This record gives sequence, structure tokens and C-alpha cells, in this order.
Amino acid sequence: MLLTTPVSIPPSSLRIHHEVPLLLLGSCFTDEVGGKLRDAGFDMLCNPFGTLYNPLSIATCLQRAEEGLLMTADELVCYEGVWHSWLHHSRFSHSDRDCCLALCNGAIRRTHDFLKRKPILLVTFGTAWVYYHRGSVVANCHKLPPQHFERCRLTAKEIVDRWVPLVERLSCSTLFTVSPIRHLADGAHGNQLSKATLLLAVDSLLECCAQTGYFDSYELLMDELRDYRFYARDMCHPSEVAIEIVWERFQETYMSPATRQRCREMEKKSRMAHHRPIIGN
Repeated sequence: MLLTTPVSIPPSSLRIHHEVPLLLLGSCFTDEVGGKLRDAGFDMLCNPFGTLYNPLSIATCLQRAEEGLLMTADELVCYEGVWHSWLHHSRFSHSDRDCCLALCNGAIRRTHDFLKRKPILLVTFGTAWVYYHRGSVVANCHKLPPQHFERCRLTAKEIVDRWVPLVERLSCSTLFTVSPIRHLADGAHGNQLSKATLLLAVDSLLECCAQTGYFDSYELLMDELRDYRFYARDMCHPSEVAIEIVWERFQETYMSPATRQRCREMEKKSRMAHHRPIIGN
């Protein structure tokens, strides 16, 4: 008797191996996968702008990095004595405007240089809900009062129209995925509408753009691992066991047996490096 709904993921023609750099952008699920890739010894850059959730902000950051377009001090905003960037995560915020600007531009330069190496892009869309500030989508509201923003849900067409020219311009192999982490602040129904929008957008992108693929992380959590034992205590984020299962399926889909063996060897070295021996008195 089967007690799960197995998700069949055929092997991909896209091959990921240690000789090719990887650039990961997107939601906090990206950080989970990025941690696994880092421990497995891959040459990678993970969320250089910090965690990004909506497709338009991810595209804006990626395009700005590709162009090497640095920020100016006028683009920063100060709230309660702290300077912020609408493009960056709050970990770039600083009480000193020059320091904030330097941190933000450092991320742009770092990503610009990395893109020159033509990495494989791993992009995770988290939500289709966005916040507009003075007509532009922000990546992070930085806890400013809600009256500063206009909130709406993107359409699949808006996402596709923004991403198609960017994918074609970058000409990198791009692997899309939709984060399985639920955004229950949008309500259960709102979250479902958001994820459906993202899935429809990705499906259209695969039809429009060459060198693109999709990894079924959303389907793995929603169907095959549809049990709260695979979730963390907040009942939204995947547990360590779930992340491990998704990581195994990711390797099976995109890596050769030789690459997977090297991953195991590097993971072992990483565990040993992080191990702290207990020294007796």
C-alpha cells in the first residue's frame, strides 16, 4: 500500500557539476538549497542581494547586476534612523548611509563579476504578491507602515513579460522552481492563487525560452511529502528531513553518478570541518 503520492521527475538534459558556477536567487527556500550545494563543494553565489520573494524584484536585481548599474545615495530611504535599499534585504541596512550604499553596491559588483562567468541560474519564485512604492515594486518593505505601499497580485503575463527578455539577454541556462513554503499571511486562498500564478508563469517561460528548466520542489512538498512530519514547527517551512529528500531528488535529476559521489565526499569533509570535538577538563 502506497501512503504517499510519488512525484515522477525524469532526468534532465541540464547537467550540474562542480566545474560550472551556480548563481542562486530567490526566496528563503533558495538559501536551504544553497546550503546543500555549498556543503557539497560547488562554486556558487547564493542570494547576493539577500532573500528575494517576488519575480519582479528578482528580475530587477539580476538585470541591474548584469548591467553593473550601481546605486546612488538618492535611491536609499531612511526610516527611524536606519538607511535601507528597496532592492536589498534588511541585512544590508545600516545607520550610516555611506555604509549602506557601500554594502548594496558591493552586492551588485559581486554579482556582476559572477555573471561574467556564465553560471547556471537557479531561480526560486516565492510569491506573486508584491508591494509597490511610488510606482515601483520593492523587494523588502523594511517594516515601513503599510500606508506607504500599494499591494497587489501579479498576473502570470506580467511575470513572463518581465522575464523573457532577461533570460534571452543573459543566455545562461536557467532553472526555475516555485518555493513550497506557504505565505499564510496572504491567507490560505491567497497563497494558493499566488502559487498557481507562479506555476503558470514558469510554464509559459519554459515554452518561450530555450535553455530553461523546472524543478518540482513545490510538487514534492505538496504531494509526495504531504504530511506535517515533513514541516518545521511553524507548519510552513520544510523540516530538515524534507530538505534532505528534496536535495536527494535534485541530485538524481541534474547530477551524474560521479558528481553525486563527489558531493558525498565534500559533504563529509564539510561535516568534519564543522565538527567541534568535546575536550575534557
